[in-house]
Amino acid sequence: MVRFFWVDEDNAAVRRHGGEVHGGRKWKLPGLLRCPTCDATWSGSGHFFPGVDLSSLPERRELERARPEPLPELDRLRALVRPFTPSGAALPPGTGFGPLEGTGFGKLPAFAWVVEVLLVHRQALEMLHAKGLRDLQDFPPELRFRQKHPPALVELHAPPLGRLHTDCFPPSHPPPCPTCGRLGLRRPDEPLLEAASLPTDIDLFRVGNFATMVIGTSRFKEAVEQLGLDGLTFRELPLR
Repeated sequence: MVRFFWVDEDNAAVRRHGGEVHGGRKWKLPGLLRCPTCDATWSGSGHFFPGVDLSSLPERRELERARPEPLPELDRLRALVRPFTPSGAALPPGTGFGPLEGTGFGKLPAFAWVVEVLLVHRQALEMLHAKGLRDLQDFPPELRFRQKHPPALVELHAPPLGRLHTDCFPPSHPPPCPTCGRLGLRRPDEPLLEAASLPTDIDLFRVGNFATMVIGTSRFKEAVEQLGLDGLTFRELPLR
């Protein structure tokens, strides 16, 4: 039976290596300004498409400045980018597009994080592929390093596919806003995965309704540990 693990940053490994990477997306949907239903002003995290190139979109400059916009303007911009994205993809406020752009320095673990973005050394990724892991999607970032011989990094894209089960939310908490989809809830201390929502053909993905959470299968965890790759921690999550 496949087990599922919450994949997070190993801060001890980060301190041991001493390097850092900082960056962001060139294009991003604006946040939502005062939802007409729930009155929230917000922008999501963890939703991004590194393989989406918006350089041919005439209105692309409207996506280069972070700011909140009323729902009609957000919907207009969302409609412009939707043809560039996978069919049926959720595009909440703040969704990012294009490669990770930024800077870095020093030595890094096999896996390095930029907030919720997961990077991996290309050699480590090739070793993972040799282990037969399923559908590991990688995209080249655009990073500038201070050192003469920078690390060869790629971004691991984990699509938002699974969900947290409602049983780990407070019973009195309202459902997501029917207009903007905002859940308005901090991450539960004891996350519980909704078994029926979990993919069966991929070894790394995100929680759809808490997209900052990256989930790996037992196959992914075992491969990382067998190869001695550092930079990650694993916490098994129960299913319901």
